[in-house]
Amino acid sequence: MAKYIIIGGVAGGATTAARLRRNDEHAEIILVERGDYISYANCGLPYYTGGVISEREKLFVMTPEKFNQTLHVDVRIATEATAIDRAHKTVTLVERKTGKTYTESYDTLVLSPGAEPVRPPIPGLDLEGIFTLRSVPDVDGIKAWLDMKRPERAVVVGGGFIGLEMAENLAHRGMAVTIIEALDQVMAPIDFEMAALVHRHLRDKDIELRLKDGVSAFEKRGSRIFVKLASGDEVPTDVVIFSVGVRPDTKLARDAGLETTPQGKPGAGAILVDEHFRTSDPNIRAVGDAIAFRNPLSNEVGIVPLAGPANKQGRLVADAIVFGDDQVPAWKGAIGTSAAKVFDLTVAATGLNEKVLARIGKPCVSVIIHPNNHASYYPNAVPLTLKVIFDPQTTRILGAQAVGYDGVDKRIDVISALIRKEGTVADLCEFEHVYAPPFSSAKDPVNMAGFVAENILQGRSKVVSWKQFEELRAKGAFVLDVRTREEFELGAIPGAVCIPNTELRHRLNEVPRDRKVLVYCGVGLRGYLAERILRQNGWTDLYNLTGGYKTWSAAVEKQDNPGALKDWKPANTCVDPNVAKAMADRTVTYGEGTGIPEGITKSGAGKTILVDACGLQCPGPIMRLKTEMDKAEEGTRILVSATDPGFARDVQSWAKLTGNLLISLEHSGGRIEAVIEKTVAQSKLAAAGQMAGTAMAGSGLRMVSAGTDAASLIVFSNDFDKALASFVLANGAAAVGKKVTMFFTFWGLSVIMKKDKPRVAKDFMGKMFGMMLPKHAGQLSLSKMNFGGMGPVMMKSRMKAKQVDQLEQMIQAAKAAGVRMVACQMSMDIMGVSKEELLEGVEIGGVATYMEAASEAKVNLFI
Repeated sequence: MAKYIIIGGVAGGATTAARLRRNDEHAEIILVERGDYISYANCGLPYYTGGVISEREKLFVMTPEKFNQTLHVDVRIATEATAIDRAHKTVTLVERKTGKTYTESYDTLVLSPGAEPVRPPIPGLDLEGIFTLRSVPDVDGIKAWLDMKRPERAVVVGGGFIGLEMAENLAHRGMAVTIIEALDQVMAPIDFEMAALVHRHLRDKDIELRLKDGVSAFEKRGSRIFVKLASGDEVPTDVVIFSVGVRPDTKLARDAGLETTPQGKPGAGAILVDEHFRTSDPNIRAVGDAIAFRNPLSNEVGIVPLAGPANKQGRLVADAIVFGDDQVPAWKGAIGTSAAKVFDLTVAATGLNEKVLARIGKPCVSVIIHPNNHASYYPNAVPLTLKVIFDPQTTRILGAQAVGYDGVDKRIDVISALIRKEGTVADLCEFEHVYAPPFSSAKDPVNMAGFVAENILQGRSKVVSWKQFEELRAKGAFVLDVRTREEFELGAIPGAVCIPNTELRHRLNEVPRDRKVLVYCGVGLRGYLAERILRQNGWTDLYNLTGGYKTWSAAVEKQDNPGALKDWKPANTCVDPNVAKAMADRTVTYGEGTGIPEGITKSGAGKTILVDACGLQCPGPIMRLKTEMDKAEEGTRILVSATDPGFARDVQSWAKLTGNLLISLEHSGGRIEAVIEKTVAQSKLAAAGQMAGTAMAGSGLRMVSAGTDAASLIVFSNDFDKALASFVLANGAAAVGKKVTMFFTFWGLSVIMKKDKPRVAKDFMGKMFGMMLPKHAGQLSLSKMNFGGMGPVMMKSRMKAKQVDQLEQMIQAAKAAGVRMVACQMSMDIMGVSKEELLEGVEIGGVATYMEAASEAKVNLFI
């Protein structure tokens, strides 16, 4: 009877043990794990931290008890292997809880110790509140700290997959998150211009990103940790997630004299194995994150610390142990296919990137395209960016990367499969995909990348990357922008000359023949069309910018935003984060959904035109907007829905450029909705920074005046819904650091009345008004659909179900946040309201009090 010992019980080790049992019912199998858990979902740990995975038990694929019961494997948790005696084929084991030490013999030993987080010798790294994330105890510690301490700020050191996933999940918990990365980009598997799209998305999600700045020390001051950076800056925080990478956990193997990767090489210290996972000792095999194997594309020996390869290796090594190496397919290595969710984006890669190819000196050509995930005419088409890298000599595909909202993973999966089969550009072109409008286009993005690459190989096109483009531009090349004039005016590459591709045939004389010509458009297609016109008219020293202006603009803009969270303040729990951000931006962000936000049709000419530009690439959305705006009457509002990510920036520039007014701008899951009003007079207010106040006009809110960075609200109504809106806005403004004054007049006094008022002597009219007015905030009626008092009851019930604070709670939150509440003295006199009837802390003031507050405010609202 054979005896197998497996060291390490997570992905590779657990799979090996299970497969061994299925192959050999009679063998003695011992699975040793120094931790308390086996076969758990490492990749799910960040999502448990953020509450996306709510139940801890879901992280565990198999328990030791169930593993033993199902597979009759002797699982020994909390047991560490401390030494291997290769001569006698024994392993020394220590029970961590009791200290008991003993040895076990083996016929075959399988090492699957995994990898451990890198912890460089940084001063203060061991301070309380600084965590790494690799195991269940790690996540338990982080989760307990977050739940107990309720930290407001978090720093994530390292912009790899785990770092970004943790940043997202910490942000989901309402924390201000800073990512610190020593390199010039996050996510090393992708190239810089692709990472630039991720950087932009992180900034859009209010993440502070600090690139090219490493950590020099951690220091505790009071209750906070100060992260000291190489640049000299300091970042205060309440918790730190340290995630700068992993290294093979191979001390046991090295102490046993097994051959490992030399220091200074990729995956230094990893266990060297052959195609059947044999180490330098024929009786010891190894799998998982701790092994080094030759990459089938680069020919470099290195590690691939991913769960997918580890599980596949466990299956193969178990077959080889039981049936013999000659009966089992050889392991061909992993090409590093990986993906991560970064807020709304999916980021995925396979094969080699340009950085690795440059390092090993392998020639390559890259193409970048910006297609939609499915047919543009089918609803909710969203863009993705796909980069494919190939060998210009053999035409073999070397790697691919994709960033987008939907459909990213399946394109990378397809290309990964082609790479593993030594696929070429022709295979991309010929790839036969499942097609229906909801799922793809007749020409899938994979095909489109192949067609672009094929044009290059056949000499029909020559492309340059954004970096090569900049180098040639600096040397005096002629830069030709073939987009529309409107696009050109919204933003262009410095020094470019605009000749729209539709006019190029008639303006060839404007393009020099004695200079290198660089052509570009929005995404590359019109640049190619222009390139074909020019080539067939004699131009040869001609290049098209791959990925177009969309790629160039993302790559050359400032990538990080140090100090973005300097003045950040935690939002009150009753404040909708969309409202808080809207007040910060002085632009209203309406709730999710595809319908028209309530009330926006009530302004101007009373019209709202819906424009569905989803699926259109730049300049499609802007051109659709311009077409409808040209036909519209002054005061008409246009709600544009688009999925091109650049539209969010373009529509702001377009509104300023044309003198129209941007009313609202919303991002949600790759979909952008903008409301623009056709107006000339109000555009001047917008230029003065009055977007927020004017944006309220269609919702029963009216802008009164403007000043410095504060906000004031006149509450004139005693309608429940309007009172609710006033406190949502006030709390939102306070949450982003604004000084807020609420001025209650006439009927609005009811909102700030005490529930248990003292008996106050009043004259006849005062008593009459007292009978007519609601007694306190709890008795307010809805402005519409009151239904004899049932409407407010339904509304409050709905708010409770949706976990929205009640009005009384919002009032208390406003007081706690320092919102100043002022009751109008004149209104009190007329309505017969005395100071004793008002809530504690409410001031009494007159017109001068309001005017002083209004003169300091950027946003003044009348409700």
